[in-house]
Amino acid sequence: MSYAVIKTGGKQYRVSPGVQLTVEKLDGEVGQSVEFTEVLMRGADGGVEVGSPLVAGAAVKGVIVGQGRGHRILVYKKKRRKNYRRRHGHRQWETTVRVTAVE
Repeated sequence: MSYAVIKTGGKQYRVSPGVQLTVEKLDGEVGQSVEFTEVLMRGADGGVEVGSPLVAGAAVKGVIVGQGRGHRILVYKKKRRKNYRRRHGHRQWETTVRVTAVE
């Protein structure tokens, strides 16, 4: 079984064919193919290939399954005895990708 460690959106993910993962927003429509070229490590039954920092010629291909927003993060601010209270919410844009191939 082949797998790879890719970097996207400032984070690293371990992926293999058939896996769905949620990453930070990528440009593209649902059904459009996407390719990750920042592959840090690639492994298979034969062994592991580690890049320094990237594996040359490696790529991970996938298909965009969905675009949406993540769960709500609430931020509270308060100063005691000053009647100062603030509540702020945030929802990050996310893209769901299904990995089709590790090359």
